[in-house]
Order: sequence, then structure tokens, then C-alpha cells
Amino acid sequence: METTAAIDAFAALAQETRLGVFRLLVQAGPNGLNAGDIAARVGVPASTLSHHLGILERAGLLRAWRVQRQIFYATDYEGTRRLLDFLMQDCCGGVPELCCTDIAETVTCCPKPAIIQGAS
Repeated sequence: METTAAIDAFAALAQETRLGVFRLLVQAGPNGLNAGDIAARVGVPASTLSHHLGILERAGLLRAWRVQRQIFYATDYEGTRRLLDFLMQDCCGGVPELCCTDIAETVTCCPKPAIIQGAS
């Protein structure tokens, strides 16, 4: 990732609504949410939300697709991974064992399902 692309991604995340939307979509997983659900959960009018979603998408942090009349959004995991790699590429003074550049090894992104009482 080039520095200018990283700056664009950080600028996109440096706003409360956009950061909230991004975190919501990270939690939602690869199937994402439709724009109406995002607006309801974040508490932002649809017209304002579309502006924020566009900024996140242009920064390479979200992807969008249409299903009939609805637009769905999800985290662009590859774009997010590139941003994290950009941050970590020169870490640890040449001793990569001190830190982990593979975020998947350090972050639990898919919590284990809760155990249901009485289930066998």
C-alpha cells in the first residue's frame, strides 16, 4: 500500500460516524448489512450515511453490491489487511518475532458460539 492510500484510509476512519460504521461492518462479517440496517443501527439519516459509506468505499475499506433494490455493504477485508500490513511492515527494528504482522493470528475475529444451557 502506498502512503497516500494509507492516509486516505486513515482519514476515512478519522470521523466518529465512519469509524462506527466500519466497526459495525467488521462485526457483521462478510455478508455485511444493507444500507437501511446500517442507518438504523448507527442512528444516521440515509442521505448522510450514503456520504460516509462512499468515503469508506473509496478508501478501500468497504465493498458494496446490489441485491434487487437494496445496497449491501461489508468490510473489504483485503483492503483492511493492506492497511494493517502498511502499519506493521517496518515493526520491531528488524526482529519480526517481537510482533506479528499477520493480524489474524493476534485477533479473534470470529467468537466461539455461546454454549446453550441444557443442549446436548
